[in-house]
Amino acid sequence: MKLKNILFVVDDIEVSKTFYKDLFGLAVLSDFGENVILTEGLVLQEKNLWKRFIDKEVVSGGNNAELYFEENDIDGFLEKLEKNNYTIEYLNKCIEHDWGQRVIRLYDPDKHIIEVGESLEYVARRFLKTGMTVEQVAKKTQLPLSQVELMI
Repeated sequence: MKLKNILFVVDDIEVSKTFYKDLFGLAVLSDFGENVILTEGLVLQEKNLWKRFIDKEVVSGGNNAELYFEENDIDGFLEKLEKNNYTIEYLNKCIEHDWGQRVIRLYDPDKHIIEVGESLEYVARRFLKTGMTVEQVAKKTQLPLSQVELMI
């Protein structure tokens, strides 16, 4: 068995399609009107169609799941968010976790959580460039020493 897609129920398919295209660089693979398949395995489906499929009321956007993207140019991504045409609601604009990874959390137009973070390899390499030893980087990032050694 193979996980193929993640489906988000949305109020306005055009708004959501443009949001993911403009801010995350996703492209449309298939557009069936009320159902759109984007690159990276994201499917958007209009709320009314989903409601017909499950025959229940639809509750959009919970705080119990998120989409996770990696972006090593966090500052550039923050700048892109500030210059867009959307009103972005942030959970946190940019924080640095104890292990050194910088992340941003925000809501999409339907209140689905999106996290954008630096890859851990990027974080480790950033620390190595500052002069930290491989052992110090492994301890800070909580990555196995053997994995950090491969990054040198």
